[in-house]
Amino acid sequence: MSSPFFYNISKISMKKTIYTIIALVLISLTTACNSSNEKKAKYVFYFIGDGMGFTHVALAEAYKSLTEDGTQVGSKGLTFTSFPVLGMATTYSANMPITCSSAAGTALSTGFKTNNGMLGVAPDSSALESISYKFHKAGKKVGIMTSVTIDHATPGAFYAHSASRNDYYSIACELGKTGFEFFGGGSFYTPIPNGDSSKSAYILTENDGYTFAYGLDQFNEKKGTTDKIILMQREGRSGNLPYSFSRKDNDLTLRQVVSAAVEFLDNKDGFFIMAEGGMIDWAAHANDAANTIFEVLDMDSAIEVAYEFYKKHPEETLIVVAADHETGGVTLGRGKGYTFDLSVIRDQAKKVHDLNVDNYMSDENLSVNEVSEAANIGWTTTSHTGGAIPVFSIGAGSEKFAGRMNNTDIPRRICEAAGVQF
Repeated sequence: MSSPFFYNISKISMKKTIYTIIALVLISLTTACNSSNEKKAKYVFYFIGDGMGFTHVALAEAYKSLTEDGTQVGSKGLTFTSFPVLGMATTYSANMPITCSSAAGTALSTGFKTNNGMLGVAPDSSALESISYKFHKAGKKVGIMTSVTIDHATPGAFYAHSASRNDYYSIACELGKTGFEFFGGGSFYTPIPNGDSSKSAYILTENDGYTFAYGLDQFNEKKGTTDKIILMQREGRSGNLPYSFSRKDNDLTLRQVVSAAVEFLDNKDGFFIMAEGGMIDWAAHANDAANTIFEVLDMDSAIEVAYEFYKKHPEETLIVVAADHETGGVTLGRGKGYTFDLSVIRDQAKKVHDLNVDNYMSDENLSVNEVSEAANIGWTTTSHTGGAIPVFSIGAGSEKFAGRMNNTDIPRRICEAAGVQF
């Protein structure tokens, strides 16, 4: 027969067990309620500044703060640097400590690492699925756009699969098979294989049901007549969109492309937009401080479009701004001393009208190298570096992008924020 002492101990233990179970059930219910009440991102904007490291951003902010009298102390924030959540992401590829654009684009698109030179495939060449396809399967409309050619590394990583990023023709031919509703930016880099115009990527893409619109006027004419459209620069222009510093009044801009995409894709079920500021990388490869600044500012202008949309739908919109890698190893300062002078760049900008990224020296104008030297801006390489890249975010689920992460984490967290199965 049990003693009263052990009987009382048993009663106390049983009560504790019951209380513990009740507490766990309540915690579970509370967590479930919080989870179900958490707003998912219906509208997702994913901006990628190609080659844009932390210092590229700081350089643009310093330029923006430049006063009329040339004072250069302080910085003025950009639209995306005002976003409340800041993180950083590592960028190494599967086989190299310094990534190329295609491997980085694959990581940012699919959530998996691959080797340098490969696009949308694993190191064994098996196909990887971009989150753009995952969003499309979830019933969201999809738009892919860039300021460079639409079959280049970053945009290509969001719809194509190739063991070689340089196989531009096969990459272009995959575009029409996606069924995504909107593409925009520069033209195809290699639209015709071996001179055979009958196999033109333009013809094949039209056969897949896409309508081409060359310039905003054509877009406005055709947008109501089709459910799949490709917005490219006006007829007679091919290749990348012009550098923002040298564009003409009727040249297409990344801001215009993003604005057109929002108009075309907006619907009750939501959308996913990936927009690349691709010319930041090209300018940094050339160690061109002026174009590096202007292209960061130009992408910020495109991000303003997304931010204005966010302000109308703050609980349902997510904006993520990242980069694929850092290019050029740019520094605000050069050699010894505690100063730099971006008024040199501003003065050159007033003189130069037709800017060439390789060399914009003509008579009294300075070369790209001379501009950096005069401004006291340094460069360590004409290639990529292995530094971490910034990740800025705002909106539904943006808290997931705080702190340190791998570049492969970004697309996974975007899916999580949107409630899309990865």
